[in-house]
Amino acid sequence: MLSHWSAAWLWGLMPTQPLPIHVTTPIPRHKRLGLLIHRSRTFADEDRRLVEEIPVTSVARTALDLAARVRARSVSRLLQRSEELELFDLRDFESALARNRGHRGMKPLRRAIAIYRPPPFTRSGLEERFFELVIAQCLPRPATNYVEIGYELDVYWPDLRFAVELEVFETHGSRLSFEQDAVRQEELKLAGVEMIHVTGARLAREPQRVMKRVERLLAMRRRELRR
Repeated sequence: MLSHWSAAWLWGLMPTQPLPIHVTTPIPRHKRLGLLIHRSRTFADEDRRLVEEIPVTSVARTALDLAARVRARSVSRLLQRSEELELFDLRDFESALARNRGHRGMKPLRRAIAIYRPPPFTRSGLEERFFELVIAQCLPRPATNYVEIGYELDVYWPDLRFAVELEVFETHGSRLSFEQDAVRQEELKLAGVEMIHVTGARLAREPQRVMKRVERLLAMRRRELRR
């Protein structure tokens, strides 16, 4: 069946048809001109699909195979494209990972799909967790739900005019809210308020790194205001 880059092209996940053509087989095959043959004994029925009557690896298995061979950024772009084409199903990816333990693409793909898993925090839970980390990092205590120029800010240091917006995926539930948030950030910037965004998935994945970044940004902001 078509696999790797050729499968990605057939699914519409990449713009140009790669050469040579990549195929995967569970049994040994002789080399053929124009084909790059991969062998895998781990294929299950769930890893096989038909696209335009052509046998091809599933989107999840295609991503798994490519994750072993391309950079993390390329895997992320492939997942984003699959979501745009409405081909992404988290259950398929989790199932493919469970079936193919030991595959070289397992770890990079697992990292790449982490942002697609259900949010680790509710909105209120995210605020509580962030504030706990602020205290643990011994950072100055911020105000919460502070109103500045008519906008409510999740976390705010008024003396530094520095804000953190805490976001879960559901925050941008509509195009209108997405557009309004862009205008809001522009107006805050014009009023001298610096703002960064922290998502629930990122805070769950790398809390210490997030807080180190916040600490550095606060220090930079303090130096800027002293000039």
